[in-house]
Parts: sequence; C-alpha cells; structure tokens
Amino acid sequence: MTEDQKHQMDPGLTGGAAVPDDERRWAELADLVLIISREIQFRGYTDERAIPLSPSEGMVMRHLQNEPAAPPSRMAAATGLQRTNLSTVLRSLEQKGLVERRADPGDGRGVTVHTTELGRTNYALVRREWAAAVASAAGHDTANLDATLALLAATENGLTRSRPQNRARRPATRQ
Repeated sequence: MTEDQKHQMDPGLTGGAAVPDDERRWAELADLVLIISREIQFRGYTDERAIPLSPSEGMVMRHLQNEPAAPPSRMAAATGLQRTNLSTVLRSLEQKGLVERRADPGDGRGVTVHTTELGRTNYALVRREWAAAVASAAGHDTANLDATLALLAATENGLTRSRPQNRARRPATRQ
C-alpha cells in the first residue's frame, strides 16, 4: 500500500476499508465541528454574569437573535425541536429571565416569544467569550477565516434545509 492510500484509510468511517479522499475529509470536518462545539461548551464562561445554557436553550436563543419575536411553532420548525421539548426549554429560559411570552397581537389565542434585555445582553456576552476562546485556540490566525465561515454557513444552511421532517430518527452520537 502506498503512503497516499494509507492517508485515505479511515477506520472510523468504513471499518478500515479505503474511502475516497473527499469523503474522508468531509467526515473529518464533521468530527472536528463536533469536537470544537464540545470544547466550547466544556470550558464554560469566565465572566460571572454569563448565564450558561443547555444546547437546546442555545439553539432557541440563536434563533431569537434573528427573529426577536416568534411563535413557538415557527421556533420549533427552525430549531428542529419537538413542540413538547420546546415548551420545556421556553419555561427554563423564562425562569432565567432570558425570554418572555406575550399574547400574539394578531391572534389573541396565540403567543409569541420575545428576548428580554437580559437575553440579548447574555447572548452578546457569551458570543464574545466564544470568540475569544476560538481566536486564542487558533492563534488569532485569520488567513482562512472568511472561507471557513462561508463553508460552515453553507453547510449549516444545507443541513437545515434537508432536515428530516416528521419521521422517526435516531439522534447522531459521537463515538
């Protein structure tokens, strides 16, 4: 086996069989994204004002940054959370003072979820901490940052658009 063929082996992907280089590299990207996400979560926050969030709470808060007033049904669809799980997340975020529910002005039976000032402040604070941690870990090297951001944004959009709807699925887990 040549050295090039050895580099195309990925036992985690195919049990040791050779895989195309692009497939191996995409798998490596997915693995690194999961590892980086976990490392960011693991380190917590240095600023005592930061309110830690669960991954589901973080998804909801990220959604609310782009849509500051949203009905729960749209939030569930956008985040991929089941409505019952979203209700639990919203209760927790309300208890932390990060969101509030208000009667929908167009439909008195419905509600919309809004970020509070504390929610907006907390989100900005934790993003600054994430930025500092990631920049430091990367040695503040911005040479490929724009291309990386573009690739990751396109990947996120593609995964979100192709998300399975209303069918039983097993969540992916890291090995």
